[in-house]
Amino acid sequence: MSNQPTTGHSENFRDGFTDGRLVNKTFERNSKPVIDGLVSYLGGATGNALEIGSGTGQHICAFARALPDLQWTPSEPDKIHRTSINAWRNHAESLANPAIEIDASADWATLPEVQKISPLTLVLSMNVIHIAPFGVARGMIQGAGKSLAPGGYLTFYGPFAENGTHTGEGNRIFDERLRAENPEWGVRDVAELLAHASANGMEFARLLEMPSNNRLLMFQKPV
Repeated sequence: MSNQPTTGHSENFRDGFTDGRLVNKTFERNSKPVIDGLVSYLGGATGNALEIGSGTGQHICAFARALPDLQWTPSEPDKIHRTSINAWRNHAESLANPAIEIDASADWATLPEVQKISPLTLVLSMNVIHIAPFGVARGMIQGAGKSLAPGGYLTFYGPFAENGTHTGEGNRIFDERLRAENPEWGVRDVAELLAHASANGMEFARLLEMPSNNRLLMFQKPV
């Protein structure tokens, strides 16, 4: 059994529509800042983009509209969420590919579905690694190191600590609550992620500030 959770805290999701679409309450407030950040560095980029932990599917439909030169593939370990992703694709008439099943803690880069779309221009994960054991973050980094094309990006969105310090009191409280709920969860430190990225052939690219003390953290595979 995968140790990767269904994407996001369950309280962030609610039943949406009779066709299987679920609704993520954070979509409306975080989609535009994330898209603006991605477009500023990936606007006009071509190739394949893989989202790990696509949740309801709302975000990837928005990403596919904003960055149409990338071919987007969503993924989720949870069948109910894959159903929601594909329902949102149909509703939005999105050009994103159908959702695939990925256990991010495993050697996902060797999956036939991933091999088919590799090398990748972008691997993106939003609000996953703080609500999963660190093995999930490590697996994402290792898989990105194998599957990214030269110049490709591994990008995380969410709350992060920086050099052992939280970026706000809210994040400190959030981190304590996560670790009380599950000792293997918690807000991850940029330095720790960078160490694993470097060990897997990637370099720090940039850290973009987002609303509510979130960050868009980007690593890049050298050209």
